[in-house]
Amino acid sequence: MLSIETLDILLSIAEGELIEGIIVALLASPTLTVFFEKYPRLKKAVSEDLPRWREQLKNRLKEGKVPEVLEQEVLCYQQSQTLSSAQLAVKLPEIIALLESLNSPFSPEAKSLCPPSSGMTPALHTLFLQRWRISLVVQATHLNQQILEDERETLLAEIQKRMALSGQLDATLAENDTGAGKLWDMSSGALKYSDYQLIVQYGDFLASQPELIKLAEQLGRSREAKAIPREQAPTERWHTLVREPSSVPEQVDGLQLGNDILRLLPTELATLGITELEYEFYRRLVEKQLLSYRLHGDSWREKVIERPVSRQDFDEQPRGPFIICVDTSGSMGGFNEQCAKAFCLALMRIALADNRRCFIEMFAHDVIRYEVSGRDGLEQAIRFLSQRFHGGTDLANCLRSVIERMKGPEGYDADAVVISDFIAQRLPDDVINTVKTLRHQHQHRFHAVAMSGHGKPGIMRIFDHIWHFDTGIKSRLIRRFKR
Repeated sequence: MLSIETLDILLSIAEGELIEGIIVALLASPTLTVFFEKYPRLKKAVSEDLPRWREQLKNRLKEGKVPEVLEQEVLCYQQSQTLSSAQLAVKLPEIIALLESLNSPFSPEAKSLCPPSSGMTPALHTLFLQRWRISLVVQATHLNQQILEDERETLLAEIQKRMALSGQLDATLAENDTGAGKLWDMSSGALKYSDYQLIVQYGDFLASQPELIKLAEQLGRSREAKAIPREQAPTERWHTLVREPSSVPEQVDGLQLGNDILRLLPTELATLGITELEYEFYRRLVEKQLLSYRLHGDSWREKVIERPVSRQDFDEQPRGPFIICVDTSGSMGGFNEQCAKAFCLALMRIALADNRRCFIEMFAHDVIRYEVSGRDGLEQAIRFLSQRFHGGTDLANCLRSVIERMKGPEGYDADAVVISDFIAQRLPDDVINTVKTLRHQHQHRFHAVAMSGHGKPGIMRIFDHIWHFDTGIKSRLIRRFKR
């Protein structure tokens, strides 16, 4: 069966122009305009998704199939192109009968172009095929337009769902343009309204605990890079190639309507030899409605520019992933559970803003792993937030899992964050020694976020930083009084 892509090639239809028209219409929709005004940070993320939309529309055209009636008409047109004028005159009644049976829009015009009894002249032969081709181009363009319109509605529905999700989570997870872009990518999953409302709820809880937000920012940027630019930076000469439009046409780029005599199609010039069509030719010439070749050209020239050389000294800055270990023992339930999940959400926000990967490992007797920074990060985050804390505390097993990940390629320059009340058994010597080796020789960082003032100091000695956030009644009242 004939595909739409093959039909477009046969009739020289520029699918790129049709796709661009659909994209422009999509971006100009009132829904997107209002969304961009309300969430300007997501505008760039949506714009970066345009190539994927174009490719999606292009694939839809490639995969689409031509209706059988149009396919038969195109095949008949191709066969007619190989006939001589005499052969076409003999074949013409059969062609007109086929066009009538197919309900072709060209059927009435084909009857009017039937030659008189004197026979088919070469000029009339050329005109007949030209008008037939124009009719096929109109039909193919209409078919493409219809398919793209249907695809646009589908795409707009998908975008509206993603906009609803991204708009709801923008304040919670999108700290900057990078975070907004990652959030837009992750919103392509099939999430329901009730699913992502869980993230909104913990986001609201996090907003009510500014101390948690401040603690997450301090932890995430504990080794912030500081740039020290040199004064009076020198300049350097830089050679680059600049592409410029050329006034000299180089190659055919398609067809267009115009009045350029030198670029007219032979079929247009042929109408001058027909007395009945001569005035029609001059009318279309004045109105710039004659089919002509569209040519274009490009030229490249070398351009030398000067730019300042910026030399900066940077302190070491962590850009590896977050590996967040959350204690899900029974003693971490209640308010501790809310704080731990909200703190993970705050670190996830920082990871998205800094373009870092973020893993969450829940540990009790077993270790359950999630990655909340991938394409399905929102689904993973919702699964994590839906878990309940109950069980024991096997911190050693959790640290072994972290060590294994750090030794792999995805754990380079990682920050391990353990959120617990640290009411647990003493760590084995092999775990302690391995953690010390990773800290001192491989520059990995281990952070402890203590949710209780009763944690065992002996366990927390292995960490680089200990961040205290006491969730006791007294501490909570003091924090609320300060606010």
